Amino acid sequence: MKVSRWMLVAGAAALVVAVALAGSIGVAKAPAAAATAFKSALVLDTGGPNDNGFNKNQVVGLKKASAQIHGTYLELLSNSSSDYSPNYTQAVNAGSNIIIAAGFLLESTVQQYAQANPGTKFAITDDPASAVGGYKNEMGITYKTQQGGCLVGVLAAKEAQNLGHKVIGVVGGFEIPPVDSYIAGYKYCAQKAVPGTTVVVKYSDNFNDPTQCSPLAKQEIDQNNAEVIFQVAGGCGDGALSYATSHGKWGIGVDSDESSTFSNNLLTSALKKTDVGVEQVILKAFNHKWNGGHNVALSLSNNGVGVGKIDASVPKAWISLMNNYKAQILNGSLKPPAHCPNNSCGS
Repeated sequence: MKVSRWMLVAGAAALVVAVALAGSIGVAKAPAAAATAFKSALVLDTGGPNDNGFNKNQVVGLKKASAQIHGTYLELLSNSSSDYSPNYTQAVNAGSNIIIAAGFLLESTVQQYAQANPGTKFAITDDPASAVGGYKNEMGITYKTQQGGCLVGVLAAKEAQNLGHKVIGVVGGFEIPPVDSYIAGYKYCAQKAVPGTTVVVKYSDNFNDPTQCSPLAKQEIDQNNAEVIFQVAGGCGDGALSYATSHGKWGIGVDSDESSTFSNNLLTSALKKTDVGVEQVILKAFNHKWNGGHNVALSLSNNGVGVGKIDASVPKAWISLMNNYKAQILNGSLKPPAHCPNNSCGS
């Protein structure tokens, strides 16, 4: 068949328009019928995608799920809380089938948009569906991070005892439930493993700036003789780890295995597999297995939380003790608390 010059020009113009409309939309490898592809959106909190774990891994889960279902995705950055609502508006207007909030700080925004858009599915990391309205178009993605916090607390307490000061520290971001659940488990099991252990906790009110967390680690080390610093503050917390590990103390990473970033004096990391949670909720939405008003619940029992690489210097007896605590958690005889006494972990 003879093809006219005008047909070729029209085809080229259509291609240009399609590229322009794609904008910031990421597209997984998909068949030709991408126009009807399932679209997932992830609205990041202010931690950004380069935080070594919490947000970064959610982007990994977004892309992995989209590739599996030959879908498209939107990754929307929030430089401040004022970006939350515009990002949700963009995701809704783009025709997203599911919109996922990357953390607890977006709670009120999720509730507002889920109520106003009943035909769109919504999910939130680190928050139960009941906290955002419990609507049928919502699911929570929850993690029993007190379990991972417990396990690293055992190692921290043994290390501090071995070094002669039964003092361990925590540098947290904001004093909010997803942070404090880690700390609650850490304190509980550290003090159970080594009675008399003191746990010092300070908050930076920041998840982004390492310079806001390093002084807190310094205070805990200089003023309290803390031998181990557990960071629960995302990118900010890496400043605490940098200070501790460069001043002869031990650090514990959070959310992802931080041993590749801190090769010296990192005792271990408490893992929260946020990529798995995002991936699972997208697949539930796509495969018509949506359980509205309920949660995707991740824990030690389904490998949603855990412990990263353990430093080679850690004695096998300590690891055996930690694994004993893990076995007790799995069989239900040990239940680390998700909240500190009086709902305050600070000290």
